[in-house]
Amino acid sequence: MLKRGTRPVLSNAYSRAGLIGTLAGAVFLAPALARPVQAFELFGIHLFGKREEAVVVSDPVHYELTLEAPGAESDLLETLQNASELYNGREDPVSGDLGVVVKARDDRERLIAALYENARYGGVVRVSVAGQDIDSLPPNPTFPRNRPVPVRVTVEPGPVFRLGHIHLEGEAAGRNPVDLGLEPGGEAGSLRILRAGERLVAAFRNEGRPLARLDRREVVADHATQTVDVTLAATGGPVAPVGSVTVTGTEKVDSGFVRDYSRLNAGQPFSPEDMKKAADRLRNLSVFSSVTIKEANALAPDGTIPVSIEVAEGKHRYFGFGAQMSTTDGAGLSGYWGHRNLFGKAETLKFEGSVSRLGETTDVTGLDYLAGVTFSKPGIFVPEARLDASIIAKTEHPDTYEANSITAATSITYELNDRDTVSGGGEIDWSKTTDAFGENEYLTVSLPVTAKRDARDNKLDPANGYTVSLAAKPSYEINGGTFFSSVEGTVTGYKGLGENNRVVLAGKGALGTLIGTDDLAKIPTTRRFFAGGGGSVRGYSYQEISPYNDAGDATGGRSYALASAEVRIKVTETIGVVPFIDAGTVSTEMVPDFSDIRAGAGLGVRYSTPFGPLRLDVAVPLNKYDNGTKYGIYAGIGQAF
Repeated sequence: MLKRGTRPVLSNAYSRAGLIGTLAGAVFLAPALARPVQAFELFGIHLFGKREEAVVVSDPVHYELTLEAPGAESDLLETLQNASELYNGREDPVSGDLGVVVKARDDRERLIAALYENARYGGVVRVSVAGQDIDSLPPNPTFPRNRPVPVRVTVEPGPVFRLGHIHLEGEAAGRNPVDLGLEPGGEAGSLRILRAGERLVAAFRNEGRPLARLDRREVVADHATQTVDVTLAATGGPVAPVGSVTVTGTEKVDSGFVRDYSRLNAGQPFSPEDMKKAADRLRNLSVFSSVTIKEANALAPDGTIPVSIEVAEGKHRYFGFGAQMSTTDGAGLSGYWGHRNLFGKAETLKFEGSVSRLGETTDVTGLDYLAGVTFSKPGIFVPEARLDASIIAKTEHPDTYEANSITAATSITYELNDRDTVSGGGEIDWSKTTDAFGENEYLTVSLPVTAKRDARDNKLDPANGYTVSLAAKPSYEINGGTFFSSVEGTVTGYKGLGENNRVVLAGKGALGTLIGTDDLAKIPTTRRFFAGGGGSVRGYSYQEISPYNDAGDATGGRSYALASAEVRIKVTETIGVVPFIDAGTVSTEMVPDFSDIRAGAGLGVRYSTPFGPLRLDVAVPLNKYDNGTKYGIYAGIGQAF
């Protein structure tokens, strides 16, 4: 146990949950079992495998580029440079003299397209190689090799054109062009016009017309008025419901389960959004390496549209392992083995185990252990329901208490819609603990229920949206004959600012209370509230924030309040910085009295990866305990919340 005045001065809060090394071992190894991994680099450091060999260019010819765009503003010049392969590859040789010419001709088309994208329909691009216009060069030119071949590109941007007359014809007649992003006098970039045609077809398809098509797109630039007239003609086709749904590509996964779980049913209205959600739903099962859902090119004789689900199964068995190191808790090892398709309907079974505090103590009874097995069955009873069951045994030695526990739990989660889920189940927990109230044994039966709304735009790295959750856990502690219940609520919110959400404001608030008894000793130690660490108030060690008795022992509390705010700033496409501040309080009262608010602030670094951002945070307590933690270092995968 930790007494006030004896806390360590360095906190690595993920020593309990697993440092980045542990997570990386699991994440990197599991995909390797599904497909060959030949090489891997992290943060530009080559970790293992064979590097890709450099491309060998036959008959290498170097060129010297001059790219000019007189009169172009800085943003347009940057756009032209980004579009130019000559510019971006100016340090690399091309193959032969003809290679210079081919690259120059391709570049002219790229630059013209870039001008059109910026509504510069009167622009002119001139390209010369070795002082000669590329259109007058012979079929097989030769250039002196005593120096790089001079290539000159001159771009006259011309004026910005605006949209003029907009005509919608065919079944599109009568629709509002503004709904397609086209408005007379508005922006006339070529991409806007192309997307307008796509939006028109999408609008028909969203009306349940799967055979919608764009018949004609005509764009006429009037150089005298500097306007662009646009004509779009489309056919919507008939409204058709979903017909037969076929599944191909399954090997060990039941095809009927795939059809049912997709929730694409014959007779329902055709919807592109439903098709996308079905594909995402199947991918989230983790049993398929690829999922493709598409409709047929023609209606069936009964007027329905057939739909096909094409899948490719991945590896069903997987395992992972990892190691961790903490300055306060020593080293740790963890591993797991799992099966993603136990009985043929994407059931998952996972065994896991870990040991930590190696080196921190030589007494094997003082180590932290975890062993557990979890089982999950999606689509139980109905496609919207999932069964989860687990048995987990733990031996824990956090700074605030010691505990041995065995917990068996089962629950069913039901999807009300795409955002809202509810879950309920049962749990029985046995624990033997030593804490501020001495040595106690608890046997607790609980009936946890949870409701959650998840409206984030991205689960791994949200830029907009929010989450709301409310959980209650009515419980009965058998040994002491005590009824009590925990009630907790959490809200998170995200708001992206600037182009491509380069700045994201993120906030989190949480409240919790224990009702039913005023005697903290009758509530199992592991059910009382503590705060501090990477999951709550950074800058403090794990569970450091707590009420303390006169002897300086942490007692835990009956209520808590937490708040966090972050500004997530993208420095590059892969690197980000995150200044943050966290605050929290834990009270022995049923409602937080806010008499002892602890806050921490710091700076984090994020590195974007396909499986979520890698996170490293450093924080200091703004009002630390006497002889308490001076700073905390936290590492993990994914945002802090």
